[in-house]
Amino acid sequence: MKQTQSRRFFLQHCASTSLLLISGGFLLTHCDSPKTTRTDQTEKPAANPCEDYSGVSAEDIKKRTELGYVTQSPIPDKLCSSCNLWLPPAPGKECGGCMLFKGPVYASAHCTYWAPQVSS
Repeated sequence: MKQTQSRRFFLQHCASTSLLLISGGFLLTHCDSPKTTRTDQTEKPAANPCEDYSGVSAEDIKKRTELGYVTQSPIPDKLCSSCNLWLPPAPGKECGGCMLFKGPVYASAHCTYWAPQVSS
């Protein structure tokens, strides 16, 4: 009977020591780390709101590139503002949008999927 009590005591002692070491290690590793705030994790807004991609995912930025989006159209008659996919800027905003991807869009921009606006 004495052997069962000492084995039980040994296992309990090992379990509590392991738990203590793991939790102590966890506290020590996170104790010295600098505190980050929400503003530290997001990009600072660009000076130009049409270039502020802070709320745009990397996937959407990649999509812009794949669609050939450029901020200044090389073809004067094919501007985003005259495209059928153009989303005009909201009141008080400087930049519009596009139905194909998220984020701000220059009115003078262009992409390979430009489609002329159709009058009804």
